[in-house]
Amino acid sequence: MKARPILFATDFSPASGAALRQALALARTEGATLLVAHVVEPPVPFAPDGYVLPQIYDDLAAAQRRGAEERMRRILARARRDGVAARGLLLRGAPHEAIARTARGHRAGRVVVGTHGRRGFRRLFLGSVAARVVASSPCPVLVVPARRERRTR
Repeated sequence: MKARPILFATDFSPASGAALRQALALARTEGATLLVAHVVEPPVPFAPDGYVLPQIYDDLAAAQRRGAEERMRRILARARRDGVAARGLLLRGAPHEAIARTARGHRAGRVVVGTHGRRGFRRLFLGSVAARVVASSPCPVLVVPARRERRTR
């Protein structure tokens, strides 16, 4: 019986690094394909008068997409070096909804996502994509916390 794919959702942040290591290990152990997903959110241009020319917006969006494609290529190359079959997916939409929709559409056996580990007001105002993925995913979700460096005083 063929293993169901593992969906690794990344925002390319350091918090995603620990989750990538876990996703690669799971895919290798289970003989599963790793689906690497990144949600490309529309750029938020800042302009003094509140208006941005469409060409400038399009240029920002294209640059953002090229950057995501390059980072995705690096992750896929790492997966190949680790002996894992992997495919990259650039998604659109609200991150948690796009991840859940993709997990459903690809019949993923599990989703692996990192968390920044925000607490208090930062979590209240910034929210937690990982928590929303857990709530909306059609399959089990492995949430991997970012490694926190110990502070010494």
